[in-house]
Amino acid sequence: MGLLFASVGSIIGSGWLFGALNAAVTAGPAATISWALGGVMILMIALVYAELGTMYPLSGGVVRYPHLSFGSFASYTTGWITWVAVATTAPIEVEAALQYATKYAPFTAANQVNGETVHTLTALGYGAAVVLMAVFVVVNYYGVRWFARVNNVLVWWKLFIILLVIAAFLFTAYNGENFSSQGFMPTGWHGVFTAISTSGVVFSYLGFRQGIELAGETDNPRRNVPIAVIGSVLLTGVIYVALQIAFIGALKPELLDKGWSNLSFANDFGPLAAVATLLGLGWLAVLLYADAIISPGDTGLIYTTITSRISYAMARNGNAPQSLAKTSDRGVPLVSLVLAFVVGLIVFLPFPSWQQLVGFITSATVLSFASGPLVLSALRKQKPEKERPFRVPGGHVIPILAFYCSNLIVYWSGWLVNWKLFIAVLIGFVLLGVFHVTGRVTAPKLDFKAGAAWLLPWLAGLALISYLGNFPEKSAGAGNLGAFNFGWSFLVVFVFSVVIYAIAQKTALHPDEAAEHIEQSRRESEVEEESLGAAP
Repeated sequence: MGLLFASVGSIIGSGWLFGALNAAVTAGPAATISWALGGVMILMIALVYAELGTMYPLSGGVVRYPHLSFGSFASYTTGWITWVAVATTAPIEVEAALQYATKYAPFTAANQVNGETVHTLTALGYGAAVVLMAVFVVVNYYGVRWFARVNNVLVWWKLFIILLVIAAFLFTAYNGENFSSQGFMPTGWHGVFTAISTSGVVFSYLGFRQGIELAGETDNPRRNVPIAVIGSVLLTGVIYVALQIAFIGALKPELLDKGWSNLSFANDFGPLAAVATLLGLGWLAVLLYADAIISPGDTGLIYTTITSRISYAMARNGNAPQSLAKTSDRGVPLVSLVLAFVVGLIVFLPFPSWQQLVGFITSATVLSFASGPLVLSALRKQKPEKERPFRVPGGHVIPILAFYCSNLIVYWSGWLVNWKLFIAVLIGFVLLGVFHVTGRVTAPKLDFKAGAAWLLPWLAGLALISYLGNFPEKSAGAGNLGAFNFGWSFLVVFVFSVVIYAIAQKTALHPDEAAEHIEQSRRESEVEEESLGAAP
């Protein structure tokens, strides 16, 4: 239950507070399909990690698994991408809380960005963001044990509030004509898939990773990891679809007179609270404004912890400066924690709103997950005799589909988001070079052939496909070429995914080398348990 709630608690953060409105604006009533399809795609990825998590229940598994099959260069690259993804999650939770808090003070202001209304931080908002990020650090340093004890209570609160909203909307007002008055799919399938990546749909599912990251700290990984990983996605998937239906049905029909893309109402800095107010449910609006602090705050605290633990794990692997692995007498990686705080503040500058940051985090996190299917297929060759308490059925089918889904989600994020992500990846490669030149890392070898043979073509090819593709639809300022249409993009990404999958199969480490890495990870995991013994 604790592991399941860690995943559910991370999944239910700020995404549900904004996702229903953003998805409806992008896809209309077909946003319900976006939530269901997004859940299925994430489930494909989650199944892969359920097998990996029960085979090797390592803390920080998403970062460590590539090291087992492909070596140090692969683990550094995926670790860096993962760190970028989680380091930007606490800031987006802060932005979510401040956007709702704009009801009480001008923390954000509405602005037009690329034809879309977004709520960006004001000077007061930046100041408040610094304070909230500092609170995350202080709680992690002094009160993380206390926080771990109350996390289950916070998760029950989150579940209660979101289910209360669904029930209140459905029973107070349900306008079925909203699903057809402007057409069920006003922007076609293009809008459905765009909503999956950029409206907070996939973002709202990404917390399932906690079942993997904490796999080494559960008493029965064979039973608990699949329940936590798969169960959290299924549970929240049903909740999210129900919330989207309730939101669409609760809207007054006249709000749709100008079409779904122009849906707006007063106080849309807190869209669910605004709908509750329009329905005369003032008491529910009050609860939602309170939850806008509790839900993002809980998730932000969790991700501040995770960010510091990932940089700690990278240092333990020898891929980052060893100072990041130093722990205080409380078992807290203090340098890593301070680094997470500083980077979080920097993130507010290019992404001063929830809407601008959500696509970046989605793309980065899914990119970090994408190596999982490749590791799984490699380990089946490298360690065929290894016991698999949970085994994904169907041979290569689900791993290939999981890798394909990962690449599609990144592609659907669009070039406007992805060029920033790939710049961040390049910065990571520059840092790796600097670390090696200055002797700041201890990894004896990079295993460059095994990792780079598929990693570099994959990242470069994905960037090229994103640039050539039609997400977003080609328009002034979009930057992409729109060289192939919506339908062709599915085939292009599929062929590309299969080719990279096959290359990774061929270039993985020799079984003997993989066995060495597995043994090394086992020893490091034991040392880490001792070093982080004071942590929850």
